[in-house]
Amino acid sequence: MATVPEDGGALQLHHLALAAAAVALVSAYLVWFWALSRRLSGPHMWPLVGSLPSVVLNRGRVHDWILDNLRATGEAATYQTCILPLPLVARRQGLVTVTCNPRNLEHILRARFDNYPKGPMWQAAFHDLLGQGIFNSDGDTWVLQRKTAALEFTTRTLRQAMARWANRIIKNRLWTILADHGASVDLQDLLLRLTFDNICGLTFGKDPETLSPGLPENPFANAFDSATEATLQRFLFPSFLWRVKKALGVGSERSLRDSLAVVDRYLTEAIAARKATPSDDLLSRFMKKRDGSGRAFPDDVLSWIALNFVLAGRDTSSVALSWFFWIVTQRRDVERKVVQEIAAVLRDTRGGYDDTGKWTEEPLDFDELDRLVYLKAALAETLRLYPSVPQDSKYVVADDVLPDGTVVPAGSAITYSIYSVGRMESIWGKDCAEFRPERWLSGDGTRFEPPKDAYRFVAFNGGPRTCLGKDLAYLQMKSIASAVLLRHSLDLVPGHKVEQKMSLTLFMKNGLQVHVMPRDLAAYAAPPEEPAPCQGVVVIPTTTAAAA
Repeated sequence: MATVPEDGGALQLHHLALAAAAVALVSAYLVWFWALSRRLSGPHMWPLVGSLPSVVLNRGRVHDWILDNLRATGEAATYQTCILPLPLVARRQGLVTVTCNPRNLEHILRARFDNYPKGPMWQAAFHDLLGQGIFNSDGDTWVLQRKTAALEFTTRTLRQAMARWANRIIKNRLWTILADHGASVDLQDLLLRLTFDNICGLTFGKDPETLSPGLPENPFANAFDSATEATLQRFLFPSFLWRVKKALGVGSERSLRDSLAVVDRYLTEAIAARKATPSDDLLSRFMKKRDGSGRAFPDDVLSWIALNFVLAGRDTSSVALSWFFWIVTQRRDVERKVVQEIAAVLRDTRGGYDDTGKWTEEPLDFDELDRLVYLKAALAETLRLYPSVPQDSKYVVADDVLPDGTVVPAGSAITYSIYSVGRMESIWGKDCAEFRPERWLSGDGTRFEPPKDAYRFVAFNGGPRTCLGKDLAYLQMKSIASAVLLRHSLDLVPGHKVEQKMSLTLFMKNGLQVHVMPRDLAAYAAPPEEPAPCQGVVVIPTTTAAAA
């Protein structure tokens, strides 16, 4: 009779013990995972990978997917999910709280501001591009730059300089380019070029002229775009992957390195030029300032400051204007009211009942733009539904409890969805999906009135980090919008698909292809007899269908 060798029996027992331990370990993990998933209210989670599969499946409609998840929570407008469901890390580093609840936003952005900084992951990802500039810093570094910038952004002189730069580019280049396009044009591309030239002029005193006949390529603009896109790639995968790629100098990290070399060279030349011949631009103004120790800002800090302003002043306004112009191609009643308001101002300032040619000799000046109340309301309504920065994230320093009762542990992350705030019925009412500029106006329609609860509208952020360039942004957008609509009527090219591009800024994925036609101003020479009727709700899909 055969017998099992003692060493073989021991080995078999060892294997059985290992298998039993593995089963016990897996069972314990599954019980733990079940308990974790029951505590969280967000999208469906899977063992080990958490909610990442849902993110991947909905990567083409992330903002609407987040909105769907928030709507499912009802008035709470907050959910929690886990992207790393492993013991010891799941309730901290792996936990993400997503909210659009105005009370939570006020708590995060104002009441407990110091507890919710940008955080180490964000700062590490953006450091190569933005350094310790105002949009990528916390603590004393941020406070110093914020105070210094605030002194400049509150001056009427800077707003007038913005209007002069914008009007010069509009008159000498934009109007010419639009008049020459009998077929179609990508308006988003033109707007990006215009705002880039404008913010570079305001920041460096140097116009790169990317918006010119023939639409020439510009090395700095191209490198800036490439560097921004390569930086965004760092958020798609765990941080150790981009760090390895950076060390090896491959893929998007090589593109980032090469692009930053071009950007740094341009900034070095701009700083040298301004030191030789100071002017009234932002860079020259910052050169006169002193840091907390009374020293002048070094060149690398000046570079960070300048690049941060270019990033903020270029993409946000051009993206908002792209969505605004798309909306007016769908809502002719809104377009008519905007042009009627512009005409009313120009009849008062330039006359011309019998000669509307005076209206288009020059773009609207600073004081004329300030009187465009309905246009500002239409732009604010655009930003409510299509905020230029659709979401932002913060790092939790210490354990905290949000006003709605959500517990947020130290080391976890909070994402607040600005895109969702404007589309929640619990926040904006049953007409939240309707484009209605009137909601921003006083009862008689003569004054712009933002919501009394400031955290129902955070397109310009909130609390201590409220955008310093808010007034400049409205001024620039009104200047460009009035200049385009006064001279031209726009029609969307048939078949052109308007979709959101999934990035930190709400670009249109395929651009904005429009036909540009001259506007007949004769119909606006006399005051309108009665207001045009509102067309009501217009719902046009701008994202792909939900993933299964």
